[in-house]
Amino acid sequence: MKFTKKVLENGLRVITVPMKDNPTVTVLVLVEAGSKYETKDINGLSHFLEHMCFKGTTKRPKAIDISKELDAIGSQYNAFTGQEYTGYYAKSGAKHFKKIFDVVSDIYLNSTFPEIEMHREKGVIIEEINMYEDMPNRHVQDLMMELLYGDQPAGWNIAGQKKNILNMKRDDFIKYKKAHYLPEATTLVVSGKINEKDVMKEVNKIFGKVLSGKKEKKLKVKEVQTKPEILVKFKKTDQTHFVLGMRSFDLFNKKSSILAVLGGVLGGGMSSRLFQKLREEMGVGYYVRAYNDTFTDHGFFQVSAGVDNKRIDEVIVAVLEECKKLKENLVEEDELNKVKECLIGNMKLSLEPSDDIANFYGGQELLKREMKSAEEKASEIRKVTAKQIKDVANIIFTNDKLNLALIGPFKDKSKFSKILKF
Repeated sequence: MKFTKKVLENGLRVITVPMKDNPTVTVLVLVEAGSKYETKDINGLSHFLEHMCFKGTTKRPKAIDISKELDAIGSQYNAFTGQEYTGYYAKSGAKHFKKIFDVVSDIYLNSTFPEIEMHREKGVIIEEINMYEDMPNRHVQDLMMELLYGDQPAGWNIAGQKKNILNMKRDDFIKYKKAHYLPEATTLVVSGKINEKDVMKEVNKIFGKVLSGKKEKKLKVKEVQTKPEILVKFKKTDQTHFVLGMRSFDLFNKKSSILAVLGGVLGGGMSSRLFQKLREEMGVGYYVRAYNDTFTDHGFFQVSAGVDNKRIDEVIVAVLEECKKLKENLVEEDELNKVKECLIGNMKLSLEPSDDIANFYGGQELLKREMKSAEEKASEIRKVTAKQIKDVANIIFTNDKLNLALIGPFKDKSKFSKILKF
């Protein structure tokens, strides 16, 4: 699939991805503004600001003005916040391109942050935090970040602390947006049934005169670990949800494809080793996943699952044993090829809708300043060898990189300390 990248004089990067056989169009704006760009007293501001951008603009003063306009054309629209970026998007039938482009750009550029809406939204944000805390399979991921990175931006909750949310003022949003929502830190992606000339006409009209500035940088992540670490949160649950995390490599590391295949061997699909072990053989849980999670200056490989409370010790030992096998033995050729084609097939299936295409190219450009096609990524996966998997397994599956975050009916972590080792 062909794409085009152009950079405006103010630094805004514009990606167009024509999809002539797709009846939809997606407009996505990504900006380098996430929880890693915050200080502790405003932790949660990036996410709160994302909510507030839908509460009114100079052109559309009320939240209902935005939602009614998009609902009237059957558009799907939303926003999301991560550690390193925030995104705003709308997707519609191709004939509504100009409409959704105007709305998304208006939200990004001209939000007014009405004070009365801000106070109302504080309750919404706090309930969102409560919701995720009530979802142990989701909340355990937050605990893993806290365990790995501690009291630094990478270890803080993206949604923030409740006390921070309650203390935020309108000036906080204005100051933060001015510091981070800048054209040189922004990537605009338009994918679907579009014409590049039509896209650039709208881009130049709306974004061409936006002034650049001096982007504030995020703090570099510090990683310190010498032995296995454990974080246990007591909760009366019917299942124990856990994440085993091993420090790995950042987004730019060339071992990323190897780790993708390693994750596929362990937990990619119903024929993967851990799925077969935990679900089919032991019958202890419904889901199990394994994958490498990367950021611009750090990364970690994780195995996550929800399992029978009474058999959690047995499960952890079994997972570690499967990891150890990859350190000691080469993956057989048949299994290796199966995993590669599974990864490639899943990637291609995920790139059918225009919104997924927008995220695929936009995320690469925003964070890496480069883009690879699905075929290029597939080629990298196919080049991975069994020896490379074994070598990387021996690098990351070590006690000084091993971490366990867990939510379940347990108050004492000492029982897990005895078994948490390779």
